[in-house]
Amino acid sequence: MNDTNGSAAMDWDNARVFLAVARHGSLRAAGRALGLSQPTVGRRLAAFEAVFGGPALFDRLPEGLRLNAAGESLLPAAEQLELAALALERRRAAASPGLSGTVRVSVGEWAAGFLASRLASDLPGAAGAALPAGITLELVATQQTANLARREADLALRHHPPESGDLYITKAGAFACAVYRGRGAEGEAWVTYTEEQAHYPTARWVQERLRESGGAVALRASNMAMQHAAIRAGAGRGVLPCYAGDADPLLDRLTPPVPEIAAEYWVIVHRDLRRVACVRAVIDWIHALFAHERAALAGHGGARPRHAAAD
Repeated sequence: MNDTNGSAAMDWDNARVFLAVARHGSLRAAGRALGLSQPTVGRRLAAFEAVFGGPALFDRLPEGLRLNAAGESLLPAAEQLELAALALERRRAAASPGLSGTVRVSVGEWAAGFLASRLASDLPGAAGAALPAGITLELVATQQTANLARREADLALRHHPPESGDLYITKAGAFACAVYRGRGAEGEAWVTYTEEQAHYPTARWVQERLRESGGAVALRASNMAMQHAAIRAGAGRGVLPCYAGDADPLLDRLTPPVPEIAAEYWVIVHRDLRRVACVRAVIDWIHALFAHERAALAGHGGARPRHAAAD
């Protein structure tokens, strides 16, 4: 496509590719973020570079692609273009009255497990308790808060609300946590997070118990599902959210809920999207679910404590 002067006109969508490569540092990673193949990303990036006379905008290094001076000079304008395009997209979404489509939710692993396990729950008498049939829920479990302004997710359910941004934030509720061990198991070792996750509140709490008692670690695992499986198998004791631990007949709870590691959760959405019909329906469903499951989330959901101490 050419403009009136005969030069190549820019495909505005290629600016999005340029930004993705700048942010992710490789064609492959940018492709994953955009849902495009690596060759497609490469072609679009070459086309974007060609619009500006063909100079490379990235240095090709062994570890990936890094913006050079020419690329850095284009970055602010490309980011402004992205912000304008996303603002228009949010306006378009807000004007759509339909209760159908995919709603992408950024969540931590505990909240992801809770929402996924309750997706088909029957919540009698709760307004907005069921998701309309036309909505597809897309849960993205990550410890990194999605950039809602860039539509990396439509909304987020996070342990800590962000301190800035044009966001609408409401509290959903809290997850109580307790110490569990496999039914009939007697080991005193611990199951906990990896060293890379030692900053997590539950990991710090377990580390304090280890310092106090001189206990051992049987397993370090990077997610709750692996820890849960190991605890159930009798590998050791560990911290789980009560909604998961109390519901497992192969686990015994060793402690009451531990107040200092209870996890509060907040629903976060960009203000432009909070009244989009399908997004609003998901927000209402999350709030109704937390309200309906309050007892289970607080650790009052029928646990079978063994009256043992987690030293």
